[in-house]
Amino acid sequence: MSAESVHAWLQKYAPDLEFIEVQASTATVLEAAEALGVEPAQIAKSLTVRVGDEVFLLVTSGIARLDNTKAKSELGGRPRMLGPDETYKVTGHPVGGVCPFDLPEGLPIYLDVSLRPLGTVYPAGGSLNTSVRVSVDRLFELVGDRWVDICKLPGAS
Repeated sequence: MSAESVHAWLQKYAPDLEFIEVQASTATVLEAAEALGVEPAQIAKSLTVRVGDEVFLLVTSGIARLDNTKAKSELGGRPRMLGPDETYKVTGHPVGGVCPFDLPEGLPIYLDVSLRPLGTVYPAGGSLNTSVRVSVDRLFELVGDRWVDICKLPGAS
């Protein structure tokens, strides 16, 4: 998988979405926010997570953090993020370019409720310098399997 394959996937399933390629790195939330001229919260961070035997992709606000207590309550176990090699094997995308598009069949995609108030978000586009502009509702319609509440925003208790 790559930016080219994500772009092709978008052309097939969501030609209305804007695929963005920039010169600067979008590999981290802060780099992506700066390169795209948006708030860090609007960067849709994609994390590969394991809870027990289940592996899924979690898409959350760029400023949210996994909350072990919430995840254990909602998913029945403590979340563990996969390392770079396992992430690539599971998603086909490199860390820093992991996105919810053009994924292998059968990988569940959960969207955290921290995305809901944001309106428009910017997930990665399959490489370290690409992104996609998409509304939260359209993102869920295209790829979401389930809404979850397993992250915490800064300042939340």
